[in-house]
Amino acid sequence: MTPNVQAGEVVLPAQPFDETLAFFVDVLGFTLMRISPADDPAAALMQGHGLRIHLDRRVEAAPGTIRLSCTDPTAIAGGAGELVAPNGTRIELVEADAPVTVPPVEQSFVLTHLADESSWVVGRAGMRYRDLVPGRQGGRFIASHIHIPDGGPVPDYVHFHDVRFQLIYCYRGWVKVVYEDQGEPFVLEAGDCVLQPPGIRHRVLESSAGLEVIEIGCPAEHDTFTDADLVLPTGEVRPNRTFDGQRFVRHRAAEATWEAWQVDGFEHRDTGIGEATDGLGGLRVVRPTTASETRPMTHDGELLLHVVLDGAVTIVHAEGGPEALRPGDSFVIPAGVSYALAHCSRDLELLDVRLPAATSHRSGA
Repeated sequence: MTPNVQAGEVVLPAQPFDETLAFFVDVLGFTLMRISPADDPAAALMQGHGLRIHLDRRVEAAPGTIRLSCTDPTAIAGGAGELVAPNGTRIELVEADAPVTVPPVEQSFVLTHLADESSWVVGRAGMRYRDLVPGRQGGRFIASHIHIPDGGPVPDYVHFHDVRFQLIYCYRGWVKVVYEDQGEPFVLEAGDCVLQPPGIRHRVLESSAGLEVIEIGCPAEHDTFTDADLVLPTGEVRPNRTFDGQRFVRHRAAEATWEAWQVDGFEHRDTGIGEATDGLGGLRVVRPTTASETRPMTHDGELLLHVVLDGAVTIVHAEGGPEALRPGDSFVIPAGVSYALAHCSRDLELLDVRLPAATSHRSGA
């Protein structure tokens, strides 16, 4: 903050003056702090709801828009949702702490190739982003392949996300992070992942050169909030704390156990995300043991995303011809669409992301 700035205020036109002042005070509950001149008022300073507003009938400007977050927007002016002050200022009445809006899913087959360099864009702090699900399944999901070319400290701050579901998988390199009530900062290495429950405060501290992570979130567009008052790490360690019904998960690949997958000849390591979200979403890493292909399959979930981590595989699907895939390639299969994996290399590792976590996976037609 600039030390010599004492206060800030929004200046709005005020014609007609008396009616506009009465609206802000009587209808919206602002407190009058100053009015002048006494014999013929033309300006007033009000305060309320975290705002200072200066009304001045001598000002010629656009009337602007003010948004008020309310516990119950319907309790103000008959629940109109939006009001217009006598001076023309629009007043938007919105619900404070409104639940996350999740668009209805619009499923489609999606295939992306890492070799398509045109798919990378430069985002915040020089990070490179590649959209694994263009179209975002109607705005319901976002899946990003994120690359940080240069290592070192990351210019991040304590923040949290207003989401339904969010996970980070460390694909290559390492990244040092810290999370609310989860102890000291730790390093995510290649193969590790975290579930970031809604609202958990966290911060990225530093990374290796060439870091790559895969981030999946729902909904695709969500708000990120800063928390300047919280210092991380916090003094408590509460691994079983829930955030909107979900627990934080830190999955370490080096300590994982492998179990039989739902298809013979394959195995998987489960990250624990399905259990921590009470079945909302899950992530597993799948690899072949004795098989090089699967039978045709379908699923009945809202999202099935596969990302090729290592090796090679061919996807045979009902949406088109066979597609040969290499590391970094990915595909989304809509519910009810038959597909199979073929020509699986011995070193194949496949990221398997599902919402819900326990989607039925059965033989296709």
